[in-house]
Amino acid sequence: MDFRITHSDEGSSARRGIIDTDHGTFETPIFMPVGTLGTVKGVAFDDLEVQVKARIILGNTYHLYLRPGLELLKGAGGIHGFTTWRGPVLTDSGGYQVYSLADSRKITEEGVRFKSHIDGSLHEFTPERVMDIQRVIGADFMMAFDECPPWPSEKSYVEDSMHLTHRWLERCIKRFQETEPAYGYEQILVPIVQGGTYMDLRKQSSEYIADLGMPLNAVGGLSVGEPKEIMYEMTEVVDDVLPKERPRYLMGVGTPANLLENIARGMDMFDCVMPSRNARNGMLFTSRGIVNIRNERWKDDHGPIDEDGTATIDHRYSRAYLRHLFMAKEMLGPQLATIHNLTFYLELMRQAREHISQGDFSNWKDSMVPILESRL
Repeated sequence: MDFRITHSDEGSSARRGIIDTDHGTFETPIFMPVGTLGTVKGVAFDDLEVQVKARIILGNTYHLYLRPGLELLKGAGGIHGFTTWRGPVLTDSGGYQVYSLADSRKITEEGVRFKSHIDGSLHEFTPERVMDIQRVIGADFMMAFDECPPWPSEKSYVEDSMHLTHRWLERCIKRFQETEPAYGYEQILVPIVQGGTYMDLRKQSSEYIADLGMPLNAVGGLSVGEPKEIMYEMTEVVDDVLPKERPRYLMGVGTPANLLENIARGMDMFDCVMPSRNARNGMLFTSRGIVNIRNERWKDDHGPIDEDGTATIDHRYSRAYLRHLFMAKEMLGPQLATIHNLTFYLELMRQAREHISQGDFSNWKDSMVPILESRL
C-alpha cells in the first residue's frame, strides 16, 4: 500500500491524498459503503461502481465467518472471487460485534466466546483466529481485534479495555507476521486507537499506535452514543499524535456533517451504515437538508429528490414517485433511496477533496454543516 498527500488545507488538518492497493487506487477523503455480508443491501456492484462511484467497500469478519463460512469463501478464492467486487475490501474484525452482543458473549484475556445470533452455536474469537479468518476472507485491509467499550463507561473500565486491546494487537501483529496472504495480493493489518471519551487515554492509545509505524491507523470506539462535540474533541487529540504521513480511518462515522467536521480534524477514511440503513426507512440526505420521503408534504411534489444534486438519481425520479414506492412497500423504493444516499455521500467526499485542493475547505465546511443538519 502507498499513500501520498497531494493537498493540505491551510485552515484545518484536512488533506487530500491517494491510496494505492493491489485492487485499485482511491482518493481520500473517502467514504466506504458497508457491505457486511458481502453485499451493500439492495445495490448491485455495477451500480456501486458506476452510479455511486464507490471505490472500496467493507465486509464484516464476524458475519462472513458465520455465513457463508470460511470453506465457501476459500473455495471461491476469497471475498473478491465470491462477490465479483473488483475494488479493495476492508473487513472489520468483529470487535464491534463484541460490543453489540453484550448479552451473548464473554470477554477474557484469551479472546471472546460468543453465541451465534443465527443458531445460538458457541464460537470463540482470539486475536490469532481473527487474523486467520481475515486471511481466508481475503480483505485488502484487515482490522486488528479490539474491544469497543460502550458509552458511557467508567474510566477504570475503559483503561483496562484499552490495555487489553493493545495486548490483543501485539498478538495480531505476531500472527499476521507469521502468515502469508492467501490469494497472492498484499493484505494490510490496521491497528485501532481506543480510549473511550477520556482525553488522556486517547492520547496514550494514539501514542502506542503511532510508535508501531503501521501503514494505516484506525480510530475506534466513537459514534457509540457520545455527543458529537466530544467525538470531535477525541479526533483532535488523535490528530495531534498519529503520524501525518499515514492515512487515518475513523470507524463507524457518521452523518454528512460528522464526516466534514472530522475531515477538518485530519481523518481520511470513513464508513457507516447510516446512509443505507436510513435510506431503507425513507430518510434521504440532500444538499438542502434531510428529507423524510414518507411525509405527506411530498405526495404531490414532482420535483427531483435533490434539486441541487449533481450525481444522484434526482433527475430520473421525483419525490412523489419515491414516496409512492415507499407507501406501497415496493422494493424499488429502498433500493433507489440507498443508491441516492450512497451517491450523495460519495459526491460530498468528492466536493470535499476539491475544496481542499482549492484551499477553501474550512469556509466551505462551515457553510455546509448547518445545511446538512437541517430537516426539510
